[in-house]
Amino acid sequence: MPELPEVETVRRGLEPAMVGARFTKVTQRRPDLRFPFPERFSERLEGQEIKALGRRAKYLLADLASGEVLVMHLGMSGRFLVTQGGATCMPGEFHHEHGGLGAHDHVVFQLSNGATVTYNDARRFGFMDLVPRSAIETSKHFAGMGIEPLGHELSGTAIARLFRDRRTPLKAALLDQRLIAGLGNIYVCEALFRAGLRPQAPAGSLASASGRPTRKALRLAAAIRDVLEEAVAAGGSTLRDHAQVDGTLGYFQHAFRVYDREGGPCVTPGCTGQVARIVQSGRSTFYCPRCQR
Repeated sequence: MPELPEVETVRRGLEPAMVGARFTKVTQRRPDLRFPFPERFSERLEGQEIKALGRRAKYLLADLASGEVLVMHLGMSGRFLVTQGGATCMPGEFHHEHGGLGAHDHVVFQLSNGATVTYNDARRFGFMDLVPRSAIETSKHFAGMGIEPLGHELSGTAIARLFRDRRTPLKAALLDQRLIAGLGNIYVCEALFRAGLRPQAPAGSLASASGRPTRKALRLAAAIRDVLEEAVAAGGSTLRDHAQVDGTLGYFQHAFRVYDREGGPCVTPGCTGQVARIVQSGRSTFYCPRCQR
């Protein structure tokens, strides 16, 4: 499944084509994806100007002049194809293989600026919804969702507040979307390595007895921001076929320090350890037993 930097890469690729344009025609080629489309989906979109294109965790949010928000989730294999001015580009392709474009083109947005944005999803695990902007944070998609890891919400103080008294492993707490929204397995492994923290450690160990952030909490907050920002700048973590807006592959996977490097040497200067893999909550965790304490 695409992680936050991949979704942010897609958002940035779609923004120039969509923001400020109107939907002139919306073609919906099936009644559902992962879930049924909302009632009168095409009718509610056609004629509406796209005021802004944002992101919440791994969701794309298109604010419409009507006051509704087009909520889009890419699932496992969803992707967008943008055609404009005779050129075609793909703002983001993800880890899993997909069917040929055409057979799995389920929604086509034609825009007033001449662009055509096509949503393709071979596995149909993605979905789209329309939600009033006034109800977006209490909607079924976002109610109870944690803070954003990019931006000003995430800090050592916030981590200490969220993790205080929690005995769950640190890796599991970071993947809990009710605490911090949008973090996935790859970037949690990478951030924990950069912060020098053991993934099995109790999450509560990042807060002092009084609830203040420890040095570990401060290091972790900085590491999370750094690894996500670097991944966004690189266009995401292409493991197989994820492409940026211009169709070229993202390159952050070449900067992996521990993820998918089981048995490889630790990249920390002077460390003689090897990257190990354990399974936590059904997910692979990669870390250096020597560096991460």
